[in-house]
Amino acid sequence: MKKKVTIVGGGTAGLFLAAFIETDKYDVTICEKKSALGRKFLVAGDGGFNLTHAEEMTTFKTRYTPEGFLDAALDQFDNKALGDWLFEIGIPTFVGSSDRVFPDNGMKPIEVLKKIEEQLKAKDVKIEFNKTFTGWNEENDLMFDAKEIVTSDYVFFALGGASWKVTGSDGSWLDVFPEKGIKTLPFKPANCGYNLDWSEKFSTRHEGKPLKNIAITMGDQTQKGEVVITKTGIEGNSIYALSPKIQVQLDKKKVAEVFIDFKPNTPIESLLKKLTESKENITTTLRETLNLTTTEVDMIKPSLTKEEYLDIPTLANRIKNFPLQITGAAAIDEAISTTGGIDLKAVKPNFELKKLKNQFCIGEMLDWNAPTGGYLIQACASMGVCMADMLNDKK
Repeated sequence: MKKKVTIVGGGTAGLFLAAFIETDKYDVTICEKKSALGRKFLVAGDGGFNLTHAEEMTTFKTRYTPEGFLDAALDQFDNKALGDWLFEIGIPTFVGSSDRVFPDNGMKPIEVLKKIEEQLKAKDVKIEFNKTFTGWNEENDLMFDAKEIVTSDYVFFALGGASWKVTGSDGSWLDVFPEKGIKTLPFKPANCGYNLDWSEKFSTRHEGKPLKNIAITMGDQTQKGEVVITKTGIEGNSIYALSPKIQVQLDKKKVAEVFIDFKPNTPIESLLKKLTESKENITTTLRETLNLTTTEVDMIKPSLTKEEYLDIPTLANRIKNFPLQITGAAAIDEAISTTGGIDLKAVKPNFELKKLKNQFCIGEMLDWNAPTGGYLIQACASMGVCMADMLNDKK
């Protein structure tokens, strides 16, 4: 007789787990809270659908916080393996200029999701919708909607984080796990915008304007890329990647300081030379010789006194090290992802809950972080495939 596997949650981690389990050995059911699968998977594609990232895996692994806990899963199912599998099921991909991997031929997220769903259907994976996990009974069987009891040989929780509540990823399960003595951590926004004290004049004039080809540094970490000015601060890939460090500082000091290099590819010596040799006034030199945007000039100029602005070494240093005081993070529901959830100390290296035998947690519901650019989907997929391989290897 087949053993029964219940996957609680139909997001990326749950979908890949189901797609790779050998259903000739296991009776697999996905229990999904919403009326459709992959709701957050679809929303993730709104800003450019990064399926993974093409960089070499040694570097790839360092993108995750904390480092190391995902290494085994990534080794088992890396970015090449993901690309190969997607191609096999009819989803060709291409590598963009930033080494991000996208679906080819203009495929939309819904088309990618349908291809994956076709694999589940072909494997006779059962899907039950509108089922909300609410806890366990005394025998540690699952309970849905506080009344339905589901008994399984293996349980895989893939409940997601707490951002984009409209997709069902609302983190409402967080209070359930401590009832079994499983340690959880409060959710915090990650890969999110951050608040700054812009003047009303500046935010009105520059809201929505990009700062391109910059680098932002916090401590020993520097991230090149771009951000966008928002009414209350900034958002974009350069600041997202620094989220773990920013959150630590916000927790400790209620404020976090980062530094922007507006010309990361230009040594300060070159800036000094161009500023010194220019026959134009300073503002014209910044715009026409250094190619700084109006937004960048409007950030730099008011941050200095008149004397400092006219002092070449001081001005050059400000262009290379512009300080920003972050006062807080954007609302959690506006974040791309979240940290918090199940404490990593509550699970074994194979993601099994220490308190519940044969019950596992995978995906964003665990307390880890990754930058945007395909790393989030790759990690969830790798965890799902790793768990499927573990089951498939059992006799």
